Amino acid sequence: MVTVNLGMLHYVLDHVYGAFMHRTKISPQFFSRGWGGTKLELLERMIKQLFPEVAGQNWPPTVIQPNWKTVWESQTATLREGVFRTPCDEQLLSALPPESHSARVAFLAPKSVPPQKMACVVHLAGTGDHTFERRLRLGGPLLKENIATMVLESPFYGQRRPVMQHGAKLLCVSDLLLLGKATIEEARSLLHWLDCEAGFGKMGVCGLSMGGVHAAMVGSLHPTPVATLPFLSPHSAVVAFCEGILKHATAWEALREDLAVQKAAMTLEEVRERMRNVLSLTDVTRFPIPKSPNAVIFVSATDDGYIPKHSVLELQKAWPGSEVRWVTGGHVSSFLLHNDEFRRAIVDGLDRLQWKESPL
Repeated sequence: MVTVNLGMLHYVLDHVYGAFMHRTKISPQFFSRGWGGTKLELLERMIKQLFPEVAGQNWPPTVIQPNWKTVWESQTATLREGVFRTPCDEQLLSALPPESHSARVAFLAPKSVPPQKMACVVHLAGTGDHTFERRLRLGGPLLKENIATMVLESPFYGQRRPVMQHGAKLLCVSDLLLLGKATIEEARSLLHWLDCEAGFGKMGVCGLSMGGVHAAMVGSLHPTPVATLPFLSPHSAVVAFCEGILKHATAWEALREDLAVQKAAMTLEEVRERMRNVLSLTDVTRFPIPKSPNAVIFVSATDDGYIPKHSVLELQKAWPGSEVRWVTGGHVSSFLLHNDEFRRAIVDGLDRLQWKESPL
């Protein structure tokens, strides 16, 4: 009898998929235009200022007023799409491509239920998730639990993608930090809108892979308790681009040449070290512990070729009271097969929050 190690198969699947997507010439590599020059320097300064000076304090989200239109409605639910100007400050706005200045969001909510008796979760995009559909499918079944779904289109993605960018392959390293900083600002503003304008009783934020890193950052920096639900995500982008499969999708030679123009000739290892230093700004273990750490649930895969186990456990250790749930599979197979576990984590995370106003 031949025995098959399923865990190894999942891990190999991740690498086969990664080789097909990232080592072939089907699409360009990440950061083919280099580091981003003065934009990167600006972002490094801004991100270092993210952290509150006083423990437990966070700067208030910027108030937004989305313009809504109804896409469809049934007897039990409504889907609307909204547009709002990104709440980023002028410095950040000037660094963003013009296509990313307006944010788009889809909002799927139950009908005939008062907002104070409902919860809503903001779903953030993983790498390459340019549309609303996948995240709406994830959130749709939660309508019966009186949980609404709000899906944010990321800067540099979908209709917000710069003309010169192909797919999800960001042109400069600075674009990755811009995408993250703008996503944090927009998600926090959406949570504030759900709380203060729409009157929802509970809020949460979730995301898969890159979206999970952003969700963790939003949950950390938001001034009020929210359920924080990172799925298949590392503690830092360093893991994805310097350790995991995406290192094969990175234009290291272009980055080396860009540095050589700015400074002096460098080895590829020195270039990789520079990347580690830049992406260390995305290390979520440096961020404040969320207001309700018991409402933080990580869902991670046992045999993930993109995200090693140690990365997940580092973040759990940094946030005492948080929970890690393991699903059997790799990054790709878990993305496809474990939506029920992601939904269960959403429900359980929200259940651990107090209602803003107790439902009657």
